Amino acid sequence: MDIKVVRKKEARSFMEGPEHCREYLKTDKITFGSSTLLPGQRGNIDRGHPKSHEVFFVSRGRVLMFVEERDEYFELEEQDIILMPEGVSHTLINVGTEPAVITWSLAPSEG
Repeated sequence: MDIKVVRKKEARSFMEGPEHCREYLKTDKITFGSSTLLPGQRGNIDRGHPKSHEVFFVSRGRVLMFVEERDEYFELEEQDIILMPEGVSHTLINVGTEPAVITWSLAPSEG
């Protein structure tokens, strides 16, 4: 595999409800992207990934990660990560006063 640089303007930009997402990279082994939520915004429910672990890293802001099936909230601040096991539903909520930027990665990649 070659070394690859992907610029922000080259990332695939899309919306998942109010959540602005960018997918920077997708190979058969890993997917990497970011999500941005404005203060008070709640992202769509992600039903989880049946064959992938997902890591979230809070680059900016303060968020809650809601894990529906466990009825649990995890408060995350800048530089915190959370690992979501395979197939676990989750939702991001910006509880801070500034836009939150969360990077995420799936391994192995899906589809």
